[in-house]
Amino acid sequence: MLSYRHSFHAGNHADVLKHIVLMLIIENLQLKEKGFYYLDTHAGVGRYRLFGDEAEKTAEFEEGIARLWERDDLPPEVKRYVDQIKRLNYGGKALRYYAGSPLIAAQLLRPQDRALLTELHPSDFPLLRNNFKEYANIVTKRDDGFRQLKATLPPKERRGLVLIDPPYELKEDYDLVVKAVEEGYKRFATGVYAVWYPVVLRQQTKRIVRGLERSGIRKILQIELAVRPDSDQRGMTASGMIVINPPWQLETQMKSILPYLTEVLVPAGTGKWSLNWITQE
Repeated sequence: MLSYRHSFHAGNHADVLKHIVLMLIIENLQLKEKGFYYLDTHAGVGRYRLFGDEAEKTAEFEEGIARLWERDDLPPEVKRYVDQIKRLNYGGKALRYYAGSPLIAAQLLRPQDRALLTELHPSDFPLLRNNFKEYANIVTKRDDGFRQLKATLPPKERRGLVLIDPPYELKEDYDLVVKAVEEGYKRFATGVYAVWYPVVLRQQTKRIVRGLERSGIRKILQIELAVRPDSDQRGMTASGMIVINPPWQLETQMKSILPYLTEVLVPAGTGKWSLNWITQE
């Protein structure tokens, strides 16, 4: 199975897609003045050195954020995302650091919004806690993030976003994702749930889709970006985001963005994108 420690893959094509979708959902939630709750179930450390041993070992960022870094034709939504990363890099002079999903969210949260970041890995959690100790409206916790859907939902704000982003190191993770969404939805049916998934073996991804289809949950949008065709060989060929209760603008925004990302991130022409409803209203 895939071993997906965030630090080895920071800034790759999957991160680009995931973090653009995350940013757009948060921006849409903030169209209302009332605050919201953000739960990141598998937070990682939140901030990554692209020239550290782990990132340099794979250098996957060179086929992700690096391909957007100096372009002057970025669509507005993509430019806002790249600007988020440039804030970590002294205004964009050199690409040395990458923001994980917790930091993307933290840079966007307003005083009336709050977040819980959970991470179970014994090496990653102390780094996560240290990286966010100055944020008054963010709590970090060492725990299995799936449990927090039971423990913290529904939030007092009655508005919220849950990012479910496990490492998929075990086959069971694919089923646990569906179970987590079902558990959360029972408690908080109006919340937005964003599930990231890798495409390593297509049948595993289909397990998530089939499970959500059987759940009876409505309004499930699937967004996917592939860098090469499906394969039974080792390696991630695509990634996607499944969004339950997506903001109404998200589908239109991604239809505009995905062709650009496919062209720029996959210049060899082996890429493709898809956007479809697993279930509608």
